Amino acid sequence: MKTLYPLIASLWPATTILARRLALPLLRIGAGVLLVQHCAAAPFEFEATGDMGTARASHTATVLRSGKVLVAGGDNGSSLSSAELYDPASGTWTATGSLNMGRYSHTATLLPSGKVLVAGGYSNRVILSSAELYDPTTGTWAETGSLATARWYHTATLLSSGKVLVAGGGNFNNTDLSSAELYDPTTGTWAETGSLGAAHLYHTATLLFSGKVLVAGGANPPTLSAELYDPATGTWTTTGSMVADRVWHTATLLPSGKVLVAGGFWRYHGGLFGSAELYDPTSGTWTATGSMRQRRAFSTSTLLPRGWVLVAGGYNVYYDLSSAELYDPATGLWRVTGRLGTGRFGHTATLLGSGQVLVTGGYDNGYLSSAELYERTAESWTATNKR
Repeated sequence: MKTLYPLIASLWPATTILARRLALPLLRIGAGVLLVQHCAAAPFEFEATGDMGTARASHTATVLRSGKVLVAGGDNGSSLSSAELYDPASGTWTATGSLNMGRYSHTATLLPSGKVLVAGGYSNRVILSSAELYDPTTGTWAETGSLATARWYHTATLLSSGKVLVAGGGNFNNTDLSSAELYDPTTGTWAETGSLGAAHLYHTATLLFSGKVLVAGGANPPTLSAELYDPATGTWTTTGSMVADRVWHTATLLPSGKVLVAGGFWRYHGGLFGSAELYDPTSGTWTATGSMRQRRAFSTSTLLPRGWVLVAGGYNVYYDLSSAELYDPATGLWRVTGRLGTGRFGHTATLLGSGQVLVTGGYDNGYLSSAELYERTAESWTATNKR
């Protein structure tokens, strides 16, 4: 069976920039990953919808107040400045104003004003500090204050104050960042805030019901600890240790207030995770929960209206995944659900007002323009799908 290093070696001569860009971080993870067989699929629950005008991966997707979805930037062999809007009523895409700077692996945050803040990312071999605002009323972008530190693969979290917390990420020469910054929409400026206790790259950030922000995974030097940001003091404190030190995982705030972290790579020791764990803010501790049916990284996770979590697609080193799973917080178990029409990673998954999930773009032996809609059907659990 192949190991990770021969696979990366086979990817390197490929013509796609995305394949090369993934090679170096994966070499940092290192080690072979066992192939996991697919489980029997549940009834089909993904349906194709209109294709985007431009194929893209590592883009952002943001639900606007109108209910439309703004997709911005991304990578298709070069850094994209184009943006487009998805209309759930018609299932179609239309072009909107282009970014001032093409970028991918950036963040996009819906502000209380209804505008969208895009920050950082990568463009033409340069990591960016620039930021832009999208105005849905005019369909145009305008530059706003620049980050103090250029970064990509960072996180951006809208705080209850209306400010945006940007944390961690990577900079030049593959340097992991511990710095954090706050964007103030009233002034259009950034201000440095307390630094993380460790540098974090390929991590997640989750706004808790308390208003604090939980950063998990991707720590450098390697550690199982996670960190909490307190907006009241502008400082970070360590919290309970994770079960596993992982990167490129997903994190989802559950209705209970707990945070579900699932999948990813074991950053410094190799291996691909199917495991999942729960963070309890009341005790500051992590506990293992049921494992996914499929080991995966670069997947998406979406909290559905009924409180279940949909994890879709991703990458398991050998191929791009079309499988999807549902996590039931009441039982701590996962079950197989309908398959994507196309295996993909580097995609987005966005909950629409209808309760459907819009999956867009990504990569699967080429950059994708296709989009799909997921809608939960009422099929019951079966003994063969339970763990």
